[in-house]
Amino acid sequence: MTSFSVTEIKNFMAKLLATDCFDSFLLEEASISGAVNYHIDGHINKEFYTSEEWEDPAIRPHDFASWSQMRNICFSMIKGQRTPSAFKFVLHLMPEYVPGVLKGADPSLKPEQVKALVLTVKYDGNAVTIVTGTAFTSFVMDKTLDAQWDKTMRQFLTKKGIACLEK
Repeated sequence: MTSFSVTEIKNFMAKLLATDCFDSFLLEEASISGAVNYHIDGHINKEFYTSEEWEDPAIRPHDFASWSQMRNICFSMIKGQRTPSAFKFVLHLMPEYVPGVLKGADPSLKPEQVKALVLTVKYDGNAVTIVTGTAFTSFVMDKTLDAQWDKTMRQFLTKKGIACLEK
């Protein structure tokens, strides 16, 4: 787990909310505090779909809503005359990208053992931090995936022109 402090908040927010920069992620949850508090549960709602639709990966490819579907909604809650007092986004790398990250980790680790590669983006009224995290379907002793995910995110942030300091 690594924490990054964003040094150019306006640039980062534009990339997060107004471009496809983070569209390879899914939204687990969003909390935005402003004049009112908003909370979005990114879990796909099974009751909304027929049983056939629920089982169809073309209709419901993931368990969470994609960031590309949700970012305009989040942006509409944030934009305005005043910045929000706080927000938090919990993002998961889409499962189809996990094998690429695994290439630099323990070769015995299989994609199905990885529950999530997580980014938590927090704003506290003053600063934006990005924290990496990993979750597995069962206990894993090896920590090479944690290190590889941190390295992947360092490279991602640099490639996308997001200025950060590692804490």
